[in-house]
Amino acid sequence: MKRAAIALLAVLFIAIVVTLYYGLREDAGPPAAAAPNRAELVAKGAYLARAGDCLACHMARGGKAYAGGRAIRTPFGTVYAPNLTPDRETGLGDWSADDFWRALHNGKSKGGKLLYPAFPYPNYTRITRADADALFAYLQSLPAVRQPNRDAEMRFPFNVRALLIGWRALYFRPGVYRPQGYQNAEWNRGAYLVQGLGHCNACHTPRNIFGATQEGGELRGAMIPLLDWYASSLTGEADTGLGSWDIAQIARLLKTGVSDRGAVSGPMAEVVRESLQYLTDDDIRAMALYLKRLPRSGEAKVLTPDDEKTLKLGAALYEKHCAECHKASGEGAPPDYPPLAGNRAVLLNAPVNPIHAVLHGGYPPSTQGNPRPYGMPPFANVLSDEEAAAVLSYIRNAWGNQAPMVSSQQINRYRAVPLE
Repeated sequence: MKRAAIALLAVLFIAIVVTLYYGLREDAGPPAAAAPNRAELVAKGAYLARAGDCLACHMARGGKAYAGGRAIRTPFGTVYAPNLTPDRETGLGDWSADDFWRALHNGKSKGGKLLYPAFPYPNYTRITRADADALFAYLQSLPAVRQPNRDAEMRFPFNVRALLIGWRALYFRPGVYRPQGYQNAEWNRGAYLVQGLGHCNACHTPRNIFGATQEGGELRGAMIPLLDWYASSLTGEADTGLGSWDIAQIARLLKTGVSDRGAVSGPMAEVVRESLQYLTDDDIRAMALYLKRLPRSGEAKVLTPDDEKTLKLGAALYEKHCAECHKASGEGAPPDYPPLAGNRAVLLNAPVNPIHAVLHGGYPPSTQGNPRPYGMPPFANVLSDEEAAAVLSYIRNAWGNQAPMVSSQQINRYRAVPLE
């Protein structure tokens, strides 16, 4: 009995040591490199800040750029984005390039405080030291704004920051992106942007109960926590993913928010408006190429045979309200009126996005490449819950489409959801 107790204590001790090692360890990485031209470094950093959409979180509504303060809600509580301007007391004015690298790469603030992964350092750890230094140079060039940071408001036990040691031991491994030798430079550039600065899997990958992205679910589509929007699959499915899209179609969607295969809306419209439209054509194509070559992640859903009455009603409603723009064939008139036949946004297992579009309207972003986008009017005051469910079920199962039926309960859930 005594030997068993000693063995158990030894196992617990080893587990604690391993957890502390993986939860607190850091990857030093390369030292800061001397910048040959300060102006070029700042310009590069400004571009990278756009690519990472940093302003989306680090600017409160009505606030100053990069001064922080925006509330980022999570299932575990609220985190407030910090001030990134070079103010010495409330921002990054007394930070060094090494401090900034430590935050991006190792998820630790100046002084070693563990950061909550609402700051996507599991993605930013892949950023190269050279790009991190350029980002820091750009932030240091901004006007200093005195705006004190707010502490996170997390529920117990998530407000015990020391518990992040265990989370990091399980789900975080620091490491810069390593180019894959069997892929060309364009593919690797796309992978670097999607996996790192773009942090696409932060929305497009399902998360477990601890808020970590699920292993094996990379970019297969997921509900965005607390926003009631579904980030669609970016993998190679021909129906719900990008398998049937060509690279030019994906690139146009990323750059302008519309293509002849669909249009973005909701949170993704903000990403296109504030970030992706400013990327170079080469970087957009690299991202499109990488996404196009992602593998399939699952099987398509099939329609149950007991819904003929609902589909008949949906067909009549479609002819009355939708066919004029989207055509009886579902082919639409892209890019102004996107096709519904084969449209991956229509075929998602979770029909949240098309429900929002039918009830509240669909509005692509206004971009340089598409300055006067066409919008879809809302039908919340025209269709009942049952009618909206019927027309969406019809759209999701006409013209060769195959997706689960939509229920009136699903419609009712999102009917009163306020859109920001």
